[in-house]
Amino acid sequence: MNEKKFFEEEYMPKMNRIGKITGALGVVLAFLPALALAVVYGILPQPAALLTAFIAGASSFGVLWFVEPISYFSVLGPVGTYMAFLSGNISNMRVPCASMAQVSAEVEPGTEQGSVIATIGMAVSIVINVSVLTVGVILGSSILAMLPAEITAALNYLLPALFGALLVQFGIKSKSHTLCILVFAVLINIGLKGGIFNWLPGASNYLGILTSVFLSIAVAIATYNKKNKEKA
Repeated sequence: MNEKKFFEEEYMPKMNRIGKITGALGVVLAFLPALALAVVYGILPQPAALLTAFIAGASSFGVLWFVEPISYFSVLGPVGTYMAFLSGNISNMRVPCASMAQVSAEVEPGTEQGSVIATIGMAVSIVINVSVLTVGVILGSSILAMLPAEITAALNYLLPALFGALLVQFGIKSKSHTLCILVFAVLINIGLKGGIFNWLPGASNYLGILTSVFLSIAVAIATYNKKNKEKA
């Protein structure tokens, strides 16, 4: 059995089955504390309070429920997507670890090889993350209290610096694509700050991400089709 056939007929069916089972267990465990409070102690929130909380959360983060799976899938692959949304820390840890693993292994994102390597990279990151997080929970507050204020303030720039490094890493491979998306993102940001999109409810929460993701997809498809026409 060749690699492609094994990937499609053996590997992916097993991974999809495991991913669905662990995802369902994750949902159940997420609601377990609330169920315990309701069953054991009889503590139930009012329906109006639940609805208010859901509307507040959905208005702020609802767009990410659609944007994140679409934007991250090409790097993480199907198995990596299962792992990422179950373990969390997707943008600041899972995606960077997956992409760097692909770079180190010299495989392309979106391919079968890239999907497997991303899964291995994320698995390692989850083990290390849980280990460091355990130590951090125990000693984190005391360590942070010992650091100078300048250093703790600089920690707020870790995520922008991380995404900047990823932009350069992938931008080198497709300069025109990256430049187009970067210019568009800057224009959207200027428009948001200038109040041009104030007529859209909560535009600052989703407009920049949503438009940049789908424009990136459109530019990538157009570039791919152009290359195929040139080869033909």
